[in-house]
Amino acid sequence: MQTLAVDIASTFVDDAAALVTGLGRAVLKFVMAPVDRIANACDIAGVLAERRATFRMWRTRRAHAPQEGRRFSLLGRLSPFRHLAHLT
Repeated sequence: MQTLAVDIASTFVDDAAALVTGLGRAVLKFVMAPVDRIANACDIAGVLAERRATFRMWRTRRAHAPQEGRRFSLLGRLSPFRHLAHLT
């Protein structure tokens, strides 16, 4: 059984990782906004919209899937290859 100190420390680390991830996404979205506008203006065939819709469907399906075998760790959150997990 975990002690209260270990539980509080792990909660703090998880919250800190979530905060850093959220701030990183906000900064990245702000920096990439001009590039996204140019890409959307140049997208004549609608490839980007189709790709976004496919990704949303995949993410929704993945969120509803049972997560019994998954483990989440700090190393997994900081891994540069975390977005490639669906390829395995």
